[in-house]
Amino acid sequence: MISRRFLSNILLTFVWVALTGSFGFLNFLFGFVLSFLIMWIITLNNGDEKYFKIIPKIIFFFLFFSYELIKANIQVAFDVVTPKFYMKPGIVKVPLDAKSDIEITLLANLISLTPGTLSLDVSNDRKVLYVHAMYISDKEKFINDIKQGFERRLLEILR
Repeated sequence: MISRRFLSNILLTFVWVALTGSFGFLNFLFGFVLSFLIMWIITLNNGDEKYFKIIPKIIFFFLFFSYELIKANIQVAFDVVTPKFYMKPGIVKVPLDAKSDIEITLLANLISLTPGTLSLDVSNDRKVLYVHAMYISDKEKFINDIKQGFERRLLEILR
């Protein structure tokens, strides 16, 4: 059902772009948001609102990941260009709420995509993810940042 709604959203977006005659990115984005709002208003009391909850979560997740990516890049770049190293590397056991293969794989890849962190292994019982990080000043804060940041937001989208 979500894929049908998404395809309808894209189709209405293309209709908007064709009607306005402007093929720029901002017009496409505006058409997507406008068609999303129209579809949401039409199906407001329909009971099937999963699509209208997931799309904003995906957008906020993308913004959150972009922020974390930029922050980590700046931190690593600063450490590279300064003569003193601020690294406090270590390997941390992160308990997982993610259960399925896709949830664990996506979480591990998102962690590895962020500079300064690398997913090393998943325990045999799939309850712990081992992560190497360059900057661990507080182990509990690091674990909490992953659990409340990446994992919570990812599971909100996937479940």
